[in-house]
Amino acid sequence: MRIGVVTFPGSLDDRDAARAVRLAGGDAVELWHADADLHGVDAVVLPGGFSYGDYLRAGAIAGMAPVMRAVVDAARGGMPVLGICNGFQVLCETHLLPGAMIRNDRLRFVCRDQPLRVENADTAWTSAYEPGERIVVPLKNIDGCYVADERTLDQLEGEGRVAFRYDGHNPNGSLRDIAGVTNAAGNVVGLMPHPEHAVEPTVGPGSTDGLGFFTSVLETIEGMARA
Repeated sequence: MRIGVVTFPGSLDDRDAARAVRLAGGDAVELWHADADLHGVDAVVLPGGFSYGDYLRAGAIAGMAPVMRAVVDAARGGMPVLGICNGFQVLCETHLLPGAMIRNDRLRFVCRDQPLRVENADTAWTSAYEPGERIVVPLKNIDGCYVADERTLDQLEGEGRVAFRYDGHNPNGSLRDIAGVTNAAGNVVGLMPHPEHAVEPTVGPGSTDGLGFFTSVLETIEGMARA
């Protein structure tokens, strides 16, 4: 199963995401921001970093990259897409996910091991978890405060589309402690923390809590192939 990992100018976690895919048992495929197609991949990861230097607005320029036209079309057709940190910002900019990411409420870069509570374990990227499960993965951002209007927030809550919440301490002021959301179909997920940095017990927070994202999508793809 081929999982594409997009590299934008300024991406810095693309290699980590590719390693996480391989550790889960998938085949990581490099996708360049200027690619016009997705080269036959079964799913896509938009990694963390500072795409295009975060000029204009975090994720805004990356959202207009040629590869994103293909990603948007594929996602609307049901392909699993995961956006991590900067990738989450890109998903919001392309309107694959609602809301926006703004500067942290304390106006400081945050870097810490972050507890999360799994709210939705019924997506392409979260089926390996249990609802209410507590996991710990690294967090590192300065534009990580998730915001949306009250109507959108209520809709996300009512439809079960809040995928993750910050458990205990809210590190960046995200509304309703939201750390990640999903689209209505459950194939597109975005979150601020970095599961790809918690896939080996000897690095990161010393756990493999993030590996479930990548095993989940491989199981999803296998199920789609059988259907």
